[in-house]
Amino acid sequence: MEFLGTTQVASYCGTKKSCLFPDPAPTSTTKDTYQSYYLPGYRHLSSWKPSVLHKVVSVLPSSAEQFGPTGRPPTVLPALRSALHSRYSTRDWHHANMVQLKGSEASRYWAGRMNTDSVRMMQDKDQLTHQMQEDSRRNLGDRISNIDFWRSELAYELECLLKETQALETAKKRLECAIAEIQVPLKTALECLYYREKRKEIDLVHDDVEKNLMKEVDLYKDCQEILAKLAQRINHQLGINRDVQHALEQDLSDKSAAHFIDTKCFNLRNTSDSINFYHGVEKADGTVSVPATWAKFSEDNIRCSQLARANSAKLREDTELAMESTSEELWNQYVSTNLAFNKRIAEVADAKNKLQAQLAKVLQEIFQTEDTIMLLERSIMAKEYPLKVAQTRLEGRTRRPNIELCRDAPQFQLVTEVHTLDDTIQTLKKHLQEARDTLQMLLNTKSKLEHDISVKANSFFIDKKCMEMRKTFPCTPRLIGYT
Repeated sequence: MEFLGTTQVASYCGTKKSCLFPDPAPTSTTKDTYQSYYLPGYRHLSSWKPSVLHKVVSVLPSSAEQFGPTGRPPTVLPALRSALHSRYSTRDWHHANMVQLKGSEASRYWAGRMNTDSVRMMQDKDQLTHQMQEDSRRNLGDRISNIDFWRSELAYELECLLKETQALETAKKRLECAIAEIQVPLKTALECLYYREKRKEIDLVHDDVEKNLMKEVDLYKDCQEILAKLAQRINHQLGINRDVQHALEQDLSDKSAAHFIDTKCFNLRNTSDSINFYHGVEKADGTVSVPATWAKFSEDNIRCSQLARANSAKLREDTELAMESTSEELWNQYVSTNLAFNKRIAEVADAKNKLQAQLAKVLQEIFQTEDTIMLLERSIMAKEYPLKVAQTRLEGRTRRPNIELCRDAPQFQLVTEVHTLDDTIQTLKKHLQEARDTLQMLLNTKSKLEHDISVKANSFFIDKKCMEMRKTFPCTPRLIGYT
């Protein structure tokens, strides 16, 4: 700790009255231009700091020396000298102020952040409330549109069923021929499904081709079943028509009531008079279906009505339409499956080409990474020699004698240089390890790309083989039973 008006170095230039040696002659201009200042009660800094040059001997002053014109009597009692050592330093005072300011800044920062977060949270919640209400209203509108759609479908189907009263004379031979014709594309679709099971690993995916093939197989089987039932249920169609009519009327009545209720809910606003609190209503769940089962219920009713009308002995036109629609669905599904095959083949070929292009880029990146590793190793080796020089200089300077063992500017610079070189070497080594890890990753990527390319080539071959199997399809007259 340094006192005001002097430094630890300057304390050696002051007068030492109690020293046995005579005062040295001034050797610099510093003593002539700057007068050292000592606190009252202190002769010089050597009274509390041991001297490294000479030993201080205490001599009892005479009465003439105590009260002579050149003497300086103490102004502070010796008992109070310890109080000066127990006081805080200026550095402590500045540190305390700095801590207080930083604490205040942190408190203001967190308070401001809390206020900003609170305002933003209120805005977000207001926006969320408005958005949720708009979403609910939009969902109600969509639900009303769905109900209108199914109401129109049910009403149309009920009207058609009420008009259809005549029996349909079924040509059993046509039905049997149509069932036999459907068996050929069904077998082809099944073979394609079994053949595509030979795909490997990631390419063994449930893609659009497989979905269309499965849909095609199901459609073939459904068509066969429908045509078989048409031949068996011709004499029982009137009773089935009455049952289907009752189901359609009940479903249509339920949807009309639901449409009225949802329309009323859709028109409610925040300013409506009929709104009120119903605590706990959100916990009571009296629903018996989900949108999928709800739509499936009406779809099943319509499907039963269509099947009933198609099987009617007196509805020749509906039977003919059913045969033609079956043929059209089969053809559309066949075309859709072929389009999915072509698209998948193109995707696999494009993926294979991209993988090959990526493999070339990875190989190039591997070469560049290997060069980078070599350059990093050389750079690390190049930094070792300057580090040796700096450390050797530091080690050599530790052997300076006595007072020459000074912590001067070269000492600071050498220490800084050693730390900087150490950090540089560690950073380079870290980058070198990252480069080696990257190289290993690129090698793994290269292996994966090569394997994936072989998998894509196998899938491409399988899909091309399936397309060759699907070159032929029965014509429309044969699908509707004409041989």
